[in-house]
Amino acid sequence: MTELRAFKKLVRERMARTGESYTTARRHVLAKAARAELPALPDGLLYAEFGTDQHHEASLIRHALGSVHDEALIAGLAGGIGFMYFVFEYQGMPPLLTIVAQHHPEPWVQTALDRLHVPYDVQHSGKPQWAKLRKALDAGHPVFCTVDRSRLPWHGMEPGFGTDPYTVVVAGHDGDTLYVDDASAAPHGIGTEEFGLAWSAHKKGRHQMIVPTGEATGAPDIGAAIAATAAHLTGPVLGNNFDVNFGFSGMERLAAQLRDARTKTGWERRFGEPVPFYHGVRRLYECLEVEYTAPDATRPLYADFLDLAGRPEAAALFRESARGWERLAALALETVSGLGAYAEICERRMQLIMSRGEAAGEEIRTLGRQANALAEEYGAPDAEQRRQLFDELADIVEANTRLERQAVELL
Repeated sequence: MTELRAFKKLVRERMARTGESYTTARRHVLAKAARAELPALPDGLLYAEFGTDQHHEASLIRHALGSVHDEALIAGLAGGIGFMYFVFEYQGMPPLLTIVAQHHPEPWVQTALDRLHVPYDVQHSGKPQWAKLRKALDAGHPVFCTVDRSRLPWHGMEPGFGTDPYTVVVAGHDGDTLYVDDASAAPHGIGTEEFGLAWSAHKKGRHQMIVPTGEATGAPDIGAAIAATAAHLTGPVLGNNFDVNFGFSGMERLAAQLRDARTKTGWERRFGEPVPFYHGVRRLYECLEVEYTAPDATRPLYADFLDLAGRPEAAALFRESARGWERLAALALETVSGLGAYAEICERRMQLIMSRGEAAGEEIRTLGRQANALAEEYGAPDAEQRRQLFDELADIVEANTRLERQAVELL
């Protein structure tokens, strides 16, 4: 508890100094603290800076290219922001809310490298190609791999279905030990057999390897990146019926379903019972602050990119919408914080993932189980309280949609 209070004090001091939101400041403080406690790095690494600053894949790309580019530039070139909203329903499980607040579905690594004009090779295979991986590493080239995150031991997760792609970088090796850049400020050492299980479990990836092979051959294509972001927010994205779930249409759909108290797709019927309620509200927080995003739905990082691109008016509007997404996520976290130590459990779990990784694997798993148990133990708010919460969330989504439409008009 004392350690947590000291940590929060550092975050608030950074907020006062920089004007950042709590979640953005927290991510910076976590990254700095993790690097300050960094043990001696092993031999055989291709670079020396590891871990996530604001955005997972943008940080990986920055490291793999020698940390010569700003993280905001890389994030913006990959498309920066977006919005995808789905609720998946499976028998015997609570509805699974999914919001992707970053640019989607174009692959971040290839898109960023293309717009940086950095040459690279892409390879796929039916099984892990260890000789090719080692050859690239021995030639001085980091290797981006797409894996099943739940099979990486330092994430402390139960093995999943491997449907979601997750990018890591193999940044060196020592015989059969690979050094993997992923979340923590120190590389994770993992044997080829165990890494191969995670690599193979994401079947759609077909053991993808992306290998940057040289220096940039031109200036960053900022104009194409901004045009792609604007096009994806206004739509269409896929050119089919699912486009209603993307961009501004997806935001409007979320707001409408939050307000819907009557139909089976409305939040009142989907998330009214205790376990679905807490799972849904927790997921709302996680999707805007943690998973497939930088803090505050990636909007502050994208605003930094627009400043670099000479678009300050649009940047200011996205910073204003970022404060709205922060309020929405904070309201969701405050709601689930009624589950006693829930918020502190989630905070501690994130700290362990970023600082200790695999070494704290069992504690990470235990904290995850504790958070789920709290959701099952507590009853949901009554119908009137839920209606008030869902309407307040919808108000924020609608306000953010208006702000971001204005910003896109300026782009």
